[in-house]
Amino acid sequence: MRAYTLGVANGPTLSWRAIECWGAGVCLFLQTGALFPLLLADADGALSDHARSILRLLCLPVYGFTLLMLVRNLPQFLTALKRNWLVPVMVAIPFVSVFWSVGPSTTFRRAIGLLFTVLLAYVLAIRFTPRQLLLLAFATFGTCIILSLLIFVASPGLARMPLDGALRGVFIHKNSLGWYAGMMILAATAVLMDADRGLRRAALLLLIAGGICLVGSGSMTAIIATVSAYCLIGFYSVLQRLRGISRIVFILFFVQLAVGLLLWLHEFLVPFLEALGKDATLTGRVPLWELVDGQIADHLLLGFGYQAFWTEANPEAWIIWSKIQWMAPHAHNGFRDTMLSFGISGMALFALMVLQALRQGAVLQCRDQHYGWLWMNVFTVVILVMNLTETIFLIQNDAIFILFITGIIMFSLYAPVVSTAPGRRLRAPARSGAAELQVS
Repeated sequence: MRAYTLGVANGPTLSWRAIECWGAGVCLFLQTGALFPLLLADADGALSDHARSILRLLCLPVYGFTLLMLVRNLPQFLTALKRNWLVPVMVAIPFVSVFWSVGPSTTFRRAIGLLFTVLLAYVLAIRFTPRQLLLLAFATFGTCIILSLLIFVASPGLARMPLDGALRGVFIHKNSLGWYAGMMILAATAVLMDADRGLRRAALLLLIAGGICLVGSGSMTAIIATVSAYCLIGFYSVLQRLRGISRIVFILFFVQLAVGLLLWLHEFLVPFLEALGKDATLTGRVPLWELVDGQIADHLLLGFGYQAFWTEANPEAWIIWSKIQWMAPHAHNGFRDTMLSFGISGMALFALMVLQALRQGAVLQCRDQHYGWLWMNVFTVVILVMNLTETIFLIQNDAIFILFITGIIMFSLYAPVVSTAPGRRLRAPARSGAAELQVS
């Protein structure tokens, strides 16, 4: 089986494997927020309540597909639950937070959306290998990028932001295009690095297209994330070649370098931007973060309830909005928004889940170098970087978060197998059978 075979049956027969592959791809595309929100948005890019209700209907096929796949693969789903108890506990916390939420109905409704989002991640983790998941991401991101360029050619006015003229493609905001362009560049680079040459021409074309969309969007978060991705590719590539004490020293050096860079940015980023004549507030983020930090301190233990803070029914949100003179939809920082939702207790659990995933992912990359773990490790860390200036953590019905939590689940699924039999290759899923978490 070629490295990128998804196991779709040949001929006119529609197999369950074909339904899985096409269904997963369509579900991921629907969760990107591409095309449909743009078609339903007003002239200024805003979505009315009627448009939002229509978009919620698009989630129903995704939920239906998710439940169908879980019922058909119940034993593997239960295995995934057992091998990482942190993920189901993290999903349960939003429901528990209803009891102290400042907006109980909003918290409960969004918690249901998060539940189905994570359940779809379980489907992807148990039914696809890392390389097959890369192909799904490659096809999904590629579709978004190609459609964005096509709509720019067909209707340049629609493909640009109403105010600043930046490229937004098939999304309602330029930042979304920037994020998916950055993810496209990462996926295309991973395909180019793989030994299979069948998709290299397509990967090269999509790499160029992703670069055009990234530059056209002007999203600094996406640009920083893309640069970080290439640094991380180098880190994990070197890490798997080192052994013993050299590997430990290399990890410590890289961690210290990353911490030092964050400290430098914290102290000198604003003066540096002022010296360059740039917006030292990071488009209003710096004053927003100062106000958010005060609210976090006032509800340090449990927070305000899952995604309940940034609602019109919350007086504290109106205080912040009145001071910054714009209605921020979130804190533009995933770590701060997690603290707003769950306080330090929920943040500690989330951090434990992520740290465990980073360790397991690094072990898999070092011990099983030919199974496609590189891109997933890089993707996971890149999402952490993106959440420094945007909020992606624990967002319901979002393709990027789905792939992020899929990686965490997949790491915990395979890590025990590799640790008990280091150096032995994992068996890829059969064409019509379930994904096997066994060694050959």
